[in-house]
Parts: sequence; C-alpha cells; structure tokens
Amino acid sequence: MNAFIASFLFVLLAEMGDKTQILAMAFATKYNATNVLIAVFLATLLNHGLAVVIGHFLTVIIPMDLISFLAAVSFIIFGLWTIHGDELHGEDKKQSPFGPILTVGIAFFLAEIGDKTQLATISLAVQYRNMFHVLIGTTLGMVVADAFGIIMGVFMRKHIPEKFIKWFSALVFVLFGLSGMYKILLNYMSVSYVWCIILFVAGVTFYAAYYLLCLSYKKRI
Repeated sequence: MNAFIASFLFVLLAEMGDKTQILAMAFATKYNATNVLIAVFLATLLNHGLAVVIGHFLTVIIPMDLISFLAAVSFIIFGLWTIHGDELHGEDKKQSPFGPILTVGIAFFLAEIGDKTQLATISLAVQYRNMFHVLIGTTLGMVVADAFGIIMGVFMRKHIPEKFIKWFSALVFVLFGLSGMYKILLNYMSVSYVWCIILFVAGVTFYAAYYLLCLSYKKRI
C-alpha cells in the first residue's frame, strides 16, 4: 500500500506544470475532454508499464544499495527539473489521420519517453520492488494530474501562482531524495560524515535551484 500511495503522490506532484500536463490542456481545446483522459490513461499505462519492468530487472543485475542511492539522486534531479520547467515544442499541433484517442495517445506516449515522470516510475519501482502497485499508483497519479490540468488549469492560473506549485513539488522531490541518500549512507559511514555529505548536497542543490531561477529570469527579459 505504501508503494501505491508514494507512487501516486510523487507522479501527481511531478506532473504539475509538466510538459504532458500542458499537452493535455492543449488537446482539450481541440478534442472532447473524456477522449483526452482515456488517451492519457492508455498511453500512461503502456509507458509506465515498460518503466516498472525496467525498474524490476535493474534490481537483478545491479546491487540494491547502489540502485537505491541512484534513485535518491534522481529524485533531487527531478526536483531541479521541476523548477526548470517544460515547454511544448509543437506536439499539440501535429496532425494525425487517426481518431482523437489514438492521436492524443501516441502524442502522450512519445512525450513521456525519457520524461521525469517515466524516470520517476523507474526509480519508484526500484525503491519499492512492487511492480503492480507502482504501475497503478503512477498511472492514476498521471491521470488525476492531467484531469486537473484539463478541468482546472485556467482557474488555477488565475488564483494560484504557477511558481508556488512548481516550488512546492520541487521541495518534496528534493527532501525525498536527501532522505533516501541519508538512509543508504548510514549503512557505510558514521552519522557525522553522513550529515556533512547531506548538507553539502543540499547546498549544491540550493545553488542549482538559484541558478535555474536566474536563468529563467534572464530568458523573460
């Protein structure tokens, strides 16, 4: 059950402000919202199904502690990725001879390849080693986030700053990553050394977030 709840919450947070959520909002202006959600569900189920299988087999060939440490690092990267944000590059304007569900489904599947929510799914599958609960949790998290984007996107942008959503999501990812690193490192060194490493990583992460914020500000000028 923990695997399901964690997978649902983390993908839900990761998808807020993500490219695929923006893509859902864009397609909802062209197609029926129900068709868009069906397409999101099917595309996510297939994409994240591949992700949890990859995550499962990684544990067979690579030591578990190393994988867990890399998974923790990846969550910190997801946090910075969330701060950096995503932009559409014409995915919502591509024409297709197929119906709306297949058109949107293909676009979503391709957009999710290598995206942070797919990578997060691989990390969660490694972390919890429960393929079914991770798959269901991440898929539902994706569908709920995109439904939220379709139905409430315009309302949200009027009442809740996008920056607040992005920074809150990023903070959750970074804290989860630091917590994971702390637990793994405790198996190999004393608490004082672990805290030094964690504080150093937290400092580097803070500086990286500040740099991304400055970079984003310069782009808007």
